[in-house]
Amino acid sequence: MTVAITVGLLMFGAVYLFSKRELLRVILGMVLLGHAGNLAILAAGGTDRRALPFIGNGDVAAQADPLPQAFVLTAIVISFAVTVLLLVLAVTGRSDDQVADPSEDADPHELAAADARFPRAELGAAVRHLATQPQPVLHGSHRHDDREERG
Repeated sequence: MTVAITVGLLMFGAVYLFSKRELLRVILGMVLLGHAGNLAILAAGGTDRRALPFIGNGDVAAQADPLPQAFVLTAIVISFAVTVLLLVLAVTGRSDDQVADPSEDADPHELAAADARFPRAELGAAVRHLATQPQPVLHGSHRHDDREERG
């Protein structure tokens, strides 16, 4: 029960960190998610209710399965390598790599003018028409030239 609560808390923390915009927090969320997965796999191995594998001369059926432990060890190494790679990418990234929130940069007057120019009902009908009858626009085609003249 304690392991299940710990896995749940780690996954909650990972989802919380994923919802943030900073790259370092997303990387830490991936680390927490990896730890939660490792704990879940380790708990599935049954080491708490069985004897340790390969130690003692007891019954083989009473020993824990060593395969989940090997999977977790491999996952730890892989998650460490991925974490280092992501941290290197975060450090070497440019300072202007910030993800801009479109709602912050939008001018309310421009949005109102765009809504007046393209009513939502008309835009929705055009999107439905394009979705049901897609017509590819090829470069140099007659249809492509018509769009350039109108725009």
